[in-house]
Amino acid sequence: MSENMDMTCQAPKEDDSRKAITRSVGKFSFQPKVLVVDDEKRIRDACHRLLTEEGCEVERAENGETGLQMIKRAHFDIVLLDLMMAGISGFEVLSHVKALHPDTVVIVITGYATIEHSIDAMKKGAFDFLPKPFSPNDLRMVISKAIEFIRTLQDIAKQRSRMRVMVNLIGDGVLTTDNQKCVALANPAFLRMMGCLDTEVIGCAVTDIVREPKLIEMIDKALSQPPETFVELTEEFNIKENGCEEKIIGARCIPFRDRLDRNLGTVSVLHDITALKKLDKIKSDFVSMVAHEIKSPLNSILMQLKVVLDGLAGDLTDKQREILTRSSDRITSLAALSSELLDIAKIESGLINQEKEELDIAELVATQVGFYRDRASVKSLELILDDKPSSIRIMGNRTNIEEVVTNLITNAIRYTPEGGSIRVGVSSDKNHVCIRVSDTGFGIAEEDQEKIFDRFYRVKNEKTRYINGTGLGLAIVKSIVETHHGMIKIDSRINEGTTFSVYLPKISS
Repeated sequence: MSENMDMTCQAPKEDDSRKAITRSVGKFSFQPKVLVVDDEKRIRDACHRLLTEEGCEVERAENGETGLQMIKRAHFDIVLLDLMMAGISGFEVLSHVKALHPDTVVIVITGYATIEHSIDAMKKGAFDFLPKPFSPNDLRMVISKAIEFIRTLQDIAKQRSRMRVMVNLIGDGVLTTDNQKCVALANPAFLRMMGCLDTEVIGCAVTDIVREPKLIEMIDKALSQPPETFVELTEEFNIKENGCEEKIIGARCIPFRDRLDRNLGTVSVLHDITALKKLDKIKSDFVSMVAHEIKSPLNSILMQLKVVLDGLAGDLTDKQREILTRSSDRITSLAALSSELLDIAKIESGLINQEKEELDIAELVATQVGFYRDRASVKSLELILDDKPSSIRIMGNRTNIEEVVTNLITNAIRYTPEGGSIRVGVSSDKNHVCIRVSDTGFGIAEEDQEKIFDRFYRVKNEKTRYINGTGLGLAIVKSIVETHHGMIKIDSRINEGTTFSVYLPKISS
């Protein structure tokens, strides 16, 4: 080492490096431990003096043997290691350090004549090297870099530890895989759901621990998604957990990608939805039973009223006809309510949504607009279909999707005063198709917009109080959209109109 290591004479340029190492030490979660292994006492003492002043805990070893004994007894964050020493060489010490403490940062000290040795040392795991002679500034800079490197490794280790604890504690099953379908992480909840007793599964093939074909299929689909597509896959399946009662599992799976959108693997989350499903079934069964029991007698009453109104049971006075007609209208509304209750119960129980097919959504919407154009004309409303786009395809249940479009169009017709207009359009982006139905109707107040999708909720004011309805149409729309993994949004202003936007996953081309 040169005379530049004299601590009494420091160039102004070294102030920045002094601040750098002090800042690095300050960010460290504890005092960095440094071991200086060098057979030159002057170098050992100079390094000890400088690094101690900078906040490090420094120990010294005069040769490789002493250094090895100290390394075996204790862990050092940084080792300053002279390569050319009598007895045990720095290369031997380096090998032992990496074997005993792989995370220790080794900085080799070497003369200019042995630069090639320092390069060899870095190939064998050294972090950096200091050529002799070096200045205090050189030492500060390399130690500062080493501390920052160790701090980064500490942060990564802490994050991994926190993540591991968090994932292991949550009740949902979590599985991550690499792009070769090998297990990268599987928490205890997942292993329990899969009935796997082995806790050491990292690196195993997914098929070794997962027996559920639907989950394997989801992982395959996620891994095969092209870069321009990012879809969360959802599925439900039944499992038996260690011979216990069968459980219903809701699974979600997405691809895990790097910054270049390359698939690195998958993340799957499994949630036990048995209790929710049972509760929903009880509720849906009750609604279905009540609706069914009401619907049959109501239809019978309607038939009897029709017989009377048609004059088949004798002549009616004008007053009698008026009263019976009002009664028939009310019973018709109740029958419609029972039908919609049956529909929503079926949707929630998943009976309608089981069969899906590839649909041309642009063609489907155009057909529905054409069907309701005459009905709009009766109210002097203009029903406009925006320029029909080229074929946009989704996976869906035709009856369900037709009901969504029907409900939105008929709602717009019902709540738009005469002389207004209704505009229907279909558009798409990279991942979704959007169906928009806009009207120039009464509009919906902001406080009502949050409740508009609730069952039986109807906006009642001076303009809408005489409009008949069950309050179930939009609840049915929302249920259908959600079972198709989509969402619905509303944008409305009083006396200006309302726009409903339905977003559904698009089939990638």
